[in-house]
Amino acid sequence: MKKLSIYFAVILLYCGCAGAQNHDFASVPQPKAGEAVATFGGGCFWSMSEALSELKGVDKVVSGYAGGTTKNPTYEDVCTRETGHAEVVQVYYDPKVLSFETLVHGFFFAHDPTEVNRQGPDVGTDYRSIVFSRNDQEKAVIQDEIKKINALKHYSGSIVTQVEPFKVFYPAEKYHQGYYRLHLGENPYLSSVSEPKVEKFRKAMKAELKPEFQK
Repeated sequence: MKKLSIYFAVILLYCGCAGAQNHDFASVPQPKAGEAVATFGGGCFWSMSEALSELKGVDKVVSGYAGGTTKNPTYEDVCTRETGHAEVVQVYYDPKVLSFETLVHGFFFAHDPTEVNRQGPDVGTDYRSIVFSRNDQEKAVIQDEIKKINALKHYSGSIVTQVEPFKVFYPAEKYHQGYYRLHLGENPYLSSVSEPKVEKFRKAMKAELKPEFQK
């Protein structure tokens, strides 16, 4: 059993939230008329991107980097933990269909917001839990949601998510975009780490999911 555990640990190490050195970056779309934008970080952006994209009212989700100081970082730059950036997703959504409150609520169920600088096997500041506010109203919504979830004791620990004003978002490489759907079933990291997080999110947010995900 010990040898088997070591084997799986090695598999996760080499097949984790990573990729080849391909620096063909995605573009940052302009929001459509009436669309709102929100930015969240909760561990590897592969599962976070998939989870939030399944909510009704979400048009698109772009994986990228935010929260640091290095301009136009690559994935390899962020992995050094010297850029200050976290892996994040930028969500484009229709506020008439999906409220910011519901989006924030979903974010807190798409990962474990009580873990400091890690999510499961992914360890480091680039995997920290962080949410960005674009105005005082959004900041208040985020803080209220944190208080509610802590009061309900949904998690055994207290939420440690950083709440910071939004400054800039840098898109990740194209191979990271929509990675979950493209590679589920062929990447052991996705089936071992990402898929359970997405399934947990679906159960918690079932009423808010697009029809095709309401299983």
